[in-house]
Amino acid sequence: MTTTADLALQKCLDAIATTFDSVFAEIEGWRAVIEQRIADAAGMLRAAELDALVENLVVAELAAPGALIIGAGAVAAPGFLDDAPWHLAWWLGHANTFGLGSADPSVRRLEAEEDPASDSFRDYTALEWWRVPAETGTRHITGPYVDYLCTDDYTLTLTMPVRFEHRLVGVVGADLYVNDVERALLPPVRSIGGSATLMNASRRVLVSTDPHRPTGSLLRDAGDSHVLPVGASSLLLVVG
Repeated sequence: MTTTADLALQKCLDAIATTFDSVFAEIEGWRAVIEQRIADAAGMLRAAELDALVENLVVAELAAPGALIIGAGAVAAPGFLDDAPWHLAWWLGHANTFGLGSADPSVRRLEAEEDPASDSFRDYTALEWWRVPAETGTRHITGPYVDYLCTDDYTLTLTMPVRFEHRLVGVVGADLYVNDVERALLPPVRSIGGSATLMNASRRVLVSTDPHRPTGSLLRDAGDSHVLPVGASSLLLVVG
């Protein structure tokens, strides 16, 4: 017999899954368009062409009032673009205050250092949001982590690989502020009653009703708690 507690738990799991599935659905749509454009160009794409395509895909989402996505775009595999060995086609949303100081935020292109000889250059292929999709060939949620490249704040980065003729040519993805995710998910998590914690596959806490499990901390031992998978994502809900 289904109890009220069972129903509350299922509603919570559904709410979490829907939140992340909707973002991944957006990213999947972008990936399909990018892969088709690359295929149409027989893999011979220039940086300016990728920039224009990505800008057209992501800007409307980033400009939408109340958008959960605060940064989005595509990042090319090193050497894929003939005229840009390293390249980020990434845009920041109006809710993203990265690098603005006291200026009003607006939708804008991320100015990233792409010269490996520069002291401020970062090899993005070593970062989790690139490395895991490249290794697994599937979608991935990175974080919570402090993203010094795009947000300077606690962030979740959702990414998927981009392929051409079975070869990895980049990743496509989106950034979310952890604070925004907490505001969206705390109500359904609290509705379960008692202690409940949402964590990623690395057991890092995203959202919790337990004050002893702060966001970003590692939950090494769930004790006697129930650990439940959340939809098709790699997220886990710890109850109890």
